[in-house]
Amino acid sequence: MTRSLISSGSPFEEQIGYSRAVVDGDWIFVSGTTGFDYASMTISDDVAEQAEQCLKNIQHALRQAGADLADVVRVHYILPRAADFEACWPVLRRYLGAVRPAATMWSAALLDPRMKIEIEVTARKATRA
Repeated sequence: MTRSLISSGSPFEEQIGYSRAVVDGDWIFVSGTTGFDYASMTISDDVAEQAEQCLKNIQHALRQAGADLADVVRVHYILPRAADFEACWPVLRRYLGAVRPAATMWSAALLDPRMKIEIEVTARKATRA
């Protein structure tokens, strides 16, 4: 088994001491990912827009690992306000509706008050013909 680390280039990774994703064999563990646009280090005020950016960031990490959102088997959603979750459903359905991974949602405080959602996924690379 080979283990490799994937970085998004976010300053948080070095400051906190983690990787955006860890690849271990066919498994990919993507860290909790927020709605920051890492190119500009900006974040939307809208929870659904943050959810979309989270999934774009996750998709980028998965592609670096040789996988895609279709390979996601588990997803964890963390929101400071549980009432905001429903506003994210159309975005989540658009990105993961066909995949339908096992999922859990928690309501908990996040590191930065601008963050309205954090998403963590586990994926397994599929054997493709």
